[in-house]
Amino acid sequence: MSQERVFSLRNPWFTVSLGGTIAIAVVSILIGFVWLPSANSGFSERGLWATICSAAGAPSSWYGGANIAGPAPSEVVVLPPLRRVRADANSIGRGATIATQNCSMCHGVLGTVQVTAPALAGQYADVVYKELRDYQNGVRQNAVMQPIIAARNDQDLHDLAAYYASLSRAPAAEVLPAGVGPDANAVKLAMQGDPQRNIAPCAACHGQLDRKGAAPWLGGQSSIYLAAQMRAFASGARHNDINEQMRNVARQMTSAEIDSVAKYYAAMQ
Repeated sequence: MSQERVFSLRNPWFTVSLGGTIAIAVVSILIGFVWLPSANSGFSERGLWATICSAAGAPSSWYGGANIAGPAPSEVVVLPPLRRVRADANSIGRGATIATQNCSMCHGVLGTVQVTAPALAGQYADVVYKELRDYQNGVRQNAVMQPIIAARNDQDLHDLAAYYASLSRAPAAEVLPAGVGPDANAVKLAMQGDPQRNIAPCAACHGQLDRKGAAPWLGGQSSIYLAAQMRAFASGARHNDINEQMRNVARQMTSAEIDSVAKYYAAMQ
């Protein structure tokens, strides 16, 4: 009794299985590299090839040696400590002196929430240090911050960061009306993102789910300040996010989504 070879085109089971696998692969490629990229809101500006390359994690064009136009990204990469480090009391004291003389007018005292400037009390030390360095280097622009921070040495910046990190966080900047919950779409964007539009969840970098180095805690900040910063990232006016993480996210968000996410975090303790 003869038996047909398994891996043979004469074997109908092998032929059907092979054909089905190829069909699934073709459909998957069409969906993942053609339909989904074309459905992305940035497709019309970037083009099909650039979007497909972006989805595949490959460059759409190779560097040809010409200077790249536009501002340089931040050169400061700050990693949070693997474990909680006990802050030095002397460093906190020096930071408190500098903050009282230069910072409290805009950033509040002991966590008082401001409208157009971030509340720094309880903020991660690596966040405060990085932003101060970026102001000092001119990577992040602000007419008030630049003159204040220009002449400060690196120890001063560490002292300020240690001081603000030692404070308790302020209460929520905005309180939702009784019986009213946070906007469902804002919660979805913050906790799940929108993969189809290349929007990562905010909580993956800013806390709640995970935190990346130098990503600030956003809870309790003024919604006016948060929305203004997201719009600045979207327009490119602010560009001190290494590898354009925030710019890539903010560009894909609508104005209404930016406002709703800002209000969601403003009401968070």
